[in-house]
Amino acid sequence: MISESERMKNNLELLRKKTLELLPQSIDELKTYVHFRSISAQKSSMTDTVRNVSAMIEATGGNVKILENIGANPVVFGYFKAGPNGNTKRTLLFYNHYDVQPPEPLEEWDSDPFTLTIREGKLYARGVSDNKGDLVVRLTAIRLLQSLEGGLPCNIKILVEGEEEIGSRNLEAYITSNPDLFTADACIWEFGEKDQQERAHMVAGVKGMVYLQLSCTGADVDIHSMAGAYIDNPAWRLVQALASLKSAENEILVEGFYDGVIHPSVEERETARRIPFDEEHVKSLYGLKLPLITDAKQQDPREAMMYEPTMTICGIESGYYGEGSKTVLPRKALAKLDCRIVMGQEPEHIANCIERHLVKHGFKDIEVELLNAQRAYRSDLSHPFFSIVVTAAQEVYGTEIVLEPSSAGSGPMYEIGQLLHMPIASTGVGWFDSRYHAPNESIRAQDFEQGIVYIAHLLCEFGKIN
Repeated sequence: MISESERMKNNLELLRKKTLELLPQSIDELKTYVHFRSISAQKSSMTDTVRNVSAMIEATGGNVKILENIGANPVVFGYFKAGPNGNTKRTLLFYNHYDVQPPEPLEEWDSDPFTLTIREGKLYARGVSDNKGDLVVRLTAIRLLQSLEGGLPCNIKILVEGEEEIGSRNLEAYITSNPDLFTADACIWEFGEKDQQERAHMVAGVKGMVYLQLSCTGADVDIHSMAGAYIDNPAWRLVQALASLKSAENEILVEGFYDGVIHPSVEERETARRIPFDEEHVKSLYGLKLPLITDAKQQDPREAMMYEPTMTICGIESGYYGEGSKTVLPRKALAKLDCRIVMGQEPEHIANCIERHLVKHGFKDIEVELLNAQRAYRSDLSHPFFSIVVTAAQEVYGTEIVLEPSSAGSGPMYEIGQLLHMPIASTGVGWFDSRYHAPNESIRAQDFEQGIVYIAHLLCEFGKIN
């Protein structure tokens, strides 16, 4: 009689063999998918991309429903019923998004950002790691299992939205309007990566975000800089206003900013400290020229990434910044401000606190516009779903698996976790130099292939739950 370990080994070998057979088709699908310039910030190619996503799901044998709200990018919903030997009582939801970040600066790309380019075992394109590659991986895993005797081991639902990169502002409305459509037992989120030691990292939560635009207008036109003796400068006003928000020691000075913060438990802090972190590698990877903020604070970077709110100036624009000199007093200045928030903080409250702070400190002429708001979310790591997710990963990857309580990044986990009441684990096929949101975004071919095997194996194990 065959042992359980032998059965597992044989099953994984079969999945790997089938993956190699399906790989050329999957690469072709990915090549077509990344060609669409689905930049939500610019409302670019949304309709065509939705058609492409729908076609991929239908070609894989799924039922498709396109949900539309006025003023919102559509959500594509896909459904696959468990096969004849599958567990019809269990449903897994996949969350993905079809929108991508703008590709700029274009001059820093080594190839066209919207043409899949393969170099030295890596696949380059905008959105290939965030998040188009992962959707193709999941559809390929479904196609693989459908080709086996017994078919799909459980029901599968797929939610693909088109506004993740601009804050998923309409996702809650889609979910509350269609709660039964998205109901499932658990959810696999959109992203994940391997670190420099080839350990697969997964997360069970995300930080929230408050993204603001601060602007100051001083005149209707730019003025000769000689007038700076008597005309105030909106760029200086904005810089001074920004400086009032945060100290030189990187302490956020906005009254009320920390209201409601739910501090991590001792166990959660210990979990963060167990996560691998190579400071020298981080400095080398990004070419850092400044010391880590956490050094001066005598703080563990891992704890800060997961549990500390942040405030970041993402960009400043004003006056002339071209080649050479131009003596000008700019008419207007604006800045993009990104606050990553933690459990218990409310985005609208943060925005209001910043606005009140500016008025209190003499900057009532600074206009504050809220562009993006998301709450933080964290799943309960004691849920049995995480044991399945991690164990299946260990069996496929054969390395240590790092499960993090929360990502330092943001996404609409709150809407799904809180509204649909399900555990969420995020896993994907990125690597430590995937360069999300940056030029030369990439995934590695070996991770793409391995990711298909993992998702297929995970579905098999998930389907065994009574």
